[in-house]
Amino acid sequence: MSSSLEQLKATGTVVVCDSGDFATIDKYKPQDATTNPSLILAASKKPEYASLIDAAVEKGKKQGGSVDDQVDATLDYLLVEFGKKILDIIPGKVSTEVDARFSFDTKASVDKALHIIKLYEEAGISKDRILIKIASTWEGIQAAHILQSQHGINCNLTLMFSLVQAIAAAEAGAFLISPFVGRILDWYKAAHKRDFSKEEDPGVKSVQSIFNYYKKFGYKTIVMGASFRNVGEITELAGCDYLTISPGLLEELYNSKDAVPKKLDAASATTLDITKRSYLNDEALFRFDFNEEAMAVEKLREGISKFAADAVTLKDILKQKVQA
Repeated sequence: MSSSLEQLKATGTVVVCDSGDFATIDKYKPQDATTNPSLILAASKKPEYASLIDAAVEKGKKQGGSVDDQVDATLDYLLVEFGKKILDIIPGKVSTEVDARFSFDTKASVDKALHIIKLYEEAGISKDRILIKIASTWEGIQAAHILQSQHGINCNLTLMFSLVQAIAAAEAGAFLISPFVGRILDWYKAAHKRDFSKEEDPGVKSVQSIFNYYKKFGYKTIVMGASFRNVGEITELAGCDYLTISPGLLEELYNSKDAVPKKLDAASATTLDITKRSYLNDEALFRFDFNEEAMAVEKLREGISKFAADAVTLKDILKQKVQA
């Protein structure tokens, strides 16, 4: 029997590597790859990536301006340097994240996204191979709508914890969304002081509901489950459009021969009794409905803060090199 990883791919799920480590990405042969400040920070501490950092610092210094301006430029170049290397390995797309500090600023998010795409294009990489990753705040969803509709730039709306966010993202025309399975489970385990089986996992159920909603109403936005804590969460979502998986869990699937039957099916979803909702032009309703989900509110805030903090840490490392 083929590996569980190959079986997962055979269900129609596109496997994406959630890593900034090139050797890992090459081993598991994913279609796409996702990165974020935390992953880039972890990779940047490894000696094999020193040359990438040095190249980014050199380019950042040439931008001139204050030290902070040079550091900001260096970080942008570093994200693109990692993206370029990843695209040498994979056949598909790489996600590059907009600074989490801009999560509540639509214009700043759009401007930063356009700048990142410009850097990729200057490096000879078409925007068709890039997903701009933005937090699923109201402002982030509006930024994705502008980028998709006015600039033809595909977006990955990340830090997604609720159907409310997912509906708004689909209406905005986002290319892809990343609902976070494991972080939802973390919250429920802490709140209810108990474990959950893979069948009752609230993170899994959240992605199932989003997948079924999209297929029921014909949305083209790709559902990419993310942030997994165990293999069971992954196999329960076999058949989902995409799943982005960390190296450790990819290794488990790679070495396992356990059966991975298809669990999610687009055709079956069209027969479900689901009520249609809309947030397209109703910010107040979006904010009210989202606010009613304590888990989603808390995990979104926490995620933005963590990504922003890791970006600051990464900038501190780059600042020392810029000033050296």
